[in-house]
Amino acid sequence: MKDYLVKALAFDGQVRAYASDTTQTVNEAQRKHYTWPTASAALGRTMTAGVMMGAMMKGEEKITIKLEGGGPVGVILVDANSKGEVRGYVTNPQTHFDLNEQGKLDVRRAVGTEGMLTVVKDVGLREHFSGQTPIVSGEIGDDFTYYFAASEQLPSSVGVGVLVNPDNSILAAGGFIIQIMPGAEEEVISLIEEKITNMTPISKLIEKGMTPEEILFYILGKENVKILETMPVSFECTCSKERFGDALIGLGKEEIQAMIDEDGQAEAQCHFCNEKYVFTKDELEQMKEEANSSLN
Repeated sequence: MKDYLVKALAFDGQVRAYASDTTQTVNEAQRKHYTWPTASAALGRTMTAGVMMGAMMKGEEKITIKLEGGGPVGVILVDANSKGEVRGYVTNPQTHFDLNEQGKLDVRRAVGTEGMLTVVKDVGLREHFSGQTPIVSGEIGDDFTYYFAASEQLPSSVGVGVLVNPDNSILAAGGFIIQIMPGAEEEVISLIEEKITNMTPISKLIEKGMTPEEILFYILGKENVKILETMPVSFECTCSKERFGDALIGLGKEEIQAMIDEDGQAEAQCHFCNEKYVFTKDELEQMKEEANSSLN
């Protein structure tokens, strides 16, 4: 079954909720970057949170998430949009440790706890909206929970999880975001808090075959949930040879000439999907002309 996410309201609009199955999407990221298990979990959790936050956007709006905790995995960068499309990479994809004391992948150790979570929203205006909060746990779900409370003043619970197969492929990945709207009743809040505190880990629910709808029913009670929208989720990169070409032209004719003199060609690689683009000498000569004419 293909990955997808759902948007919902619960308890007559007192709660806004999202849930997603991102197993194939995270598997695609694992395959493109050849991430080892702990790095896969860190990147997959961040991408899962990112795709649900992207679904909170409208139209052509986009969101960029940067997680920099000072740990061995390095920077995690994720882009997502309002259409369920997400891409991401991690600086050191071949990062892995023994399981932690709870018998789980040691994401906290990989990510680190000395740094910041940064969220930048591009809503089509000249100025982007940016929010930044300290990393409080390195487990990622807790860090996004803190971000929503501190930066957006929206009490939320974020659960994200990834299970990895022995061959490094992804067994299960997914998550949920539950947000309490202003004016919500105390008993509704208490009910949700108790359920989330005692629930089975989200990755285990995905592994069992639970759908995003069923995850929300499990947390909030089926009778309380109204599904608003279902959206496909996928790993999609926006890179192209044309975009890299424009970037090379922007370097100017001297830089392009240096590439011709040194290597006779140029090669560019996308961080997000690892796609490589080669520019021949003839292409570089043409780009040098374009760079020159843009100055005149």
